[in-house]
Amino acid sequence: MGNWVVNHWFSAVVLVVWLGLNIFLFVYAFLTFEKEDKYYYTREIIGSSLAWARASARCLNFNSLLILLPVCRNLLSFLRGSCSCCRRTLRKQLDHNLTFHKLVAYMICLHTVIHIAAHLFNFERYSRSYKADKDSMTFTLSTLYSHEKGSPWLNPFPSPNMTAELMTFTSIAGLTGVIITLALILMVTSATEFIRRCYFEVFWYTHHLFVIYFIGLVIHGIGGIVRGQTEDSMKEHPPRKCAQQYEKWGEPSHCKHPQFGGLPAESWKWVLSPVILYVFERLVRFYRSQQKVVITKVVQHPSKVLELQMNKRGFRMEVGQYIFVNCPSVSPLEWHPFTLTSAPEEPFFSIHIRAAGDWTETLLRAFEQQNSPMPRLEVDGPFGTASEDVFQYEVAMLVGAGIGVTPFASILKSIWYKFRHADHTLKTKTIYFYWICRDTGAFAWFNDLLASLEREMEEYGKMGFLTYRLFLTGWDNNIAGHAALHFDKPTDVVTGLKQKTSFGRPMWDNEFSTVAALHPRSVVGVFLCGPQTLAKSLRKCCNHYSSLDPRKVQFYFNKENF
Repeated sequence: MGNWVVNHWFSAVVLVVWLGLNIFLFVYAFLTFEKEDKYYYTREIIGSSLAWARASARCLNFNSLLILLPVCRNLLSFLRGSCSCCRRTLRKQLDHNLTFHKLVAYMICLHTVIHIAAHLFNFERYSRSYKADKDSMTFTLSTLYSHEKGSPWLNPFPSPNMTAELMTFTSIAGLTGVIITLALILMVTSATEFIRRCYFEVFWYTHHLFVIYFIGLVIHGIGGIVRGQTEDSMKEHPPRKCAQQYEKWGEPSHCKHPQFGGLPAESWKWVLSPVILYVFERLVRFYRSQQKVVITKVVQHPSKVLELQMNKRGFRMEVGQYIFVNCPSVSPLEWHPFTLTSAPEEPFFSIHIRAAGDWTETLLRAFEQQNSPMPRLEVDGPFGTASEDVFQYEVAMLVGAGIGVTPFASILKSIWYKFRHADHTLKTKTIYFYWICRDTGAFAWFNDLLASLEREMEEYGKMGFLTYRLFLTGWDNNIAGHAALHFDKPTDVVTGLKQKTSFGRPMWDNEFSTVAALHPRSVVGVFLCGPQTLAKSLRKCCNHYSSLDPRKVQFYFNKENF
């Protein structure tokens, strides 16, 4: 519990502030439209659903302001660099950008439902007001003025023949509302974990409907369908007083007819700044992506993994960062994120691509064709991740699942270079590396790197610096029997490394208790690139094995997010 407070107190503060602002804006707008005299006559026709519609609209605008900020990747990378000297707790908040993006999206969905439901009631009541008793106030207010241009009408339904369905598809507010809602439904449903992992192209294309969403949001309020009494009219016609004698409006010595006007569109005021920021972000990314990329080496690894080594003018990276890659011959619009597997000290940058969908499979086939020219790639980035902070910890636990090993390959390579150049600024004293794979072929991706690190550690007398464990989860009796038969050999029969391969999954309680015992007063950074189920287990262990005493061992959990 103590570690949870240490790790998440700032996240909790941000969450409480965000929820508090949503509640404040909703309540303030609700009371404004429920109590102000300006909307007295509007409420006479449609009741409290006016306040529900306007309060939810205010929160929709607020969250639409926020939704783009967590995906401004250049802004986040800049802030991460600017906060390099800040406390670890502050920097870690940047790693929750996609979580916050999703929370804001869920809040938009919630207020969209409230807004639609309230306006369905509004439309029905506007339509029914024409069928009310002819001596009633609602009928009087609805028929007070014609719907000529510039007329100060109150009811947006021009005649009794106008139905709610017709109004929805013929008015600016109704039609844009339908378009916005459809775009939102498609974006949210295609952003589920299953779709993103199995059909990334569907997620990628539908998520760009955000352009239609924002255009529709800005246009939505232009029609002025929600109206209130004008300020000048309220001076001559105080509604609470004059409403008592609505039958005599316009007669001598009585109140004049009330005048009504539409509310000015306000959504653009909320979203203008973040949209400009996001457009600038995309222009920077477009400019960067157009710089020439030279592919210097292509390596085909087992288990359908392709390694690309590239050069690009002015490209600078840090460990654990990632880039977006586009191959115009495969798809001119799709950009996919890949973690950099090279070290900052190397004269190139590299990525490992595993066939895991239509786009990646097509790309691998394009590079396998011997007689055809090499496909052209465009690269945007690099962008920062949680793994950049690995050297800020005295002790680090790196956990990679399958191709999730890629950010740690960059870290391990960088360590290799630091040892070769006797870098005494390295703060990290011990690294525990865990690699979990389903098949034996996957271990071949970085066998050479691990073998080189083994030799370097021996040469510099730093055998205790790096402890690595390899776990094979997809195995049969033949593999296990063969390994057991040759267990006494100095090298592992599966990988050829000195460290023996373990069969099955790690016992995380044992691993964490061992690390806690060996480093009783250290701050341990736990870094994961892998599935959410594994993240839950590691986060639970971090909380459980962290001491309540801040002077003793503390585990900080970090997870890669793209």
